[in-house]
Amino acid sequence: MVDPRYGGVLFWPLKQWVTEGIMMADAAVDAVVSADGSLIIRPRGVLGAEDAVDLRHTLVHAVRHVRPLRLILDLRDVHDLDSINVGTLVAACHLGDDHQVAVFLDNSSVTVAGRLAAAGVAAHRLRHVGRPLAA
Repeated sequence: MVDPRYGGVLFWPLKQWVTEGIMMADAAVDAVVSADGSLIIRPRGVLGAEDAVDLRHTLVHAVRHVRPLRLILDLRDVHDLDSINVGTLVAACHLGDDHQVAVFLDNSSVTVAGRLAAAGVAAHRLRHVGRPLAA
């Protein structure tokens, strides 16, 4: 949930500060609320099967309980993800539709975007694919 006393920092129920990162096996997840009210979740590293439960929990909590207008998954620092996590991201898109939360997947590599598209993520959700980031 967003607590204004902490400057818009998200506080997860298990007393984990999201902006400090939820540690997964070889990855971490940061989340911030932007000025326009979008929730931006930034997973990092290689997302393998051991990370699927934590990622799913984070996304479900964000959509069902935080309920931002937009949930942006910034994938710029995701080096690879397995099929379980691809399914988790696809399911997050459908869950967002059910709860009137627009879900977008930004800054993914061409390879990751191809896997997501093949799994059923609509093209309008995949933004800034394979583009170098502006300095």
